[in-house]
Amino acid sequence: MNVRRLIPTTAVAGAVALGLMAVSACSTSGTTDGKDGEGRLKVVASFYPMQYLAEEIGGDHVSVSTLTKPGIEPHDLELKPRQTAELNEAGYILSLKGVQPAVDEAIAQSEAKNKIDAATLTTLEKHGTEGGHSHEGEEPGHDEHGDEHAGEGEAGGDPHIWLDPVKYAEVAKGVGKSLEKADPDHAADYRKNTAALVTKLDGLHAKYESGLKNTATKTFITTHSAFGYLAERYGLDQEGIAGIDPESDPSPARIKELQAIAEKDKVTTVFFETLASDKTAKTLAQDTGLKTDVLDPLEGITDKSKGADYVEVMESNLAALEKALGAK
Repeated sequence: MNVRRLIPTTAVAGAVALGLMAVSACSTSGTTDGKDGEGRLKVVASFYPMQYLAEEIGGDHVSVSTLTKPGIEPHDLELKPRQTAELNEAGYILSLKGVQPAVDEAIAQSEAKNKIDAATLTTLEKHGTEGGHSHEGEEPGHDEHGDEHAGEGEAGGDPHIWLDPVKYAEVAKGVGKSLEKADPDHAADYRKNTAALVTKLDGLHAKYESGLKNTATKTFITTHSAFGYLAERYGLDQEGIAGIDPESDPSPARIKELQAIAEKDKVTTVFFETLASDKTAKTLAQDTGLKTDVLDPLEGITDKSKGADYVEVMESNLAALEKALGAK
């Protein structure tokens, strides 16, 4: 004989109540409102240059996490499931389309309400292994080596906008306005913090403009063609060993061309970066009798970085350029 056990209605009601409480707890844990346990806006930045903007402008009203941990080369980042979930729980995502393909795809699928692409806050340009100053007989911005990198960045543009303090300040203003809309209760503080950051970046621009105004040469060679905007802003010639992708290998013809450029333009230094191999730079320097030094593309801050934050590393880059170019 089957015996049916009757569950008291009070027990059923209790179980339902507990279930509703659990659902309610999930909905208020920050997964839907984009806030952390202290009521701060949860901001996810794609990599360091975006993290710096979010922290400087957001101040005490945001909790910022970054998808790219210190020491990781951002271009090749693959996201873990936990990081994808983090994007869905964010109240605000700040990224730069064109730097990290896997991140771009994950953000596009994210349920976050506020998703800001820094590339839309300024104008992107095309740069390749050369950048900035026009060469004799060429139109400004011409780059015979740039076509192979035409897929980089938004609409084929070079995404390394943060290395130009003027463009970075332009982006900062756009980020500030977007944070005001995302979190209007703290709009006044975001405006104040944005103004302070822009003032800081204006000061950095003035230092670069003064420091690089009179130099013995205008040409610098670097492993990573990340400095096209910087070169253009301050009238320099960037000659990249590789292209915008720091892991691409130069052709023998390009190496031979760089050796000729180094001799013609009185280049003294081959620059390499902190997050990629320096093997090619040191080989070229040895073959041409040049020195080597670090020019940091500021894609991440590590213990090896020559500075604790964006401004300090940019000042270190300026000192390295002044020395290499023979600033007067």
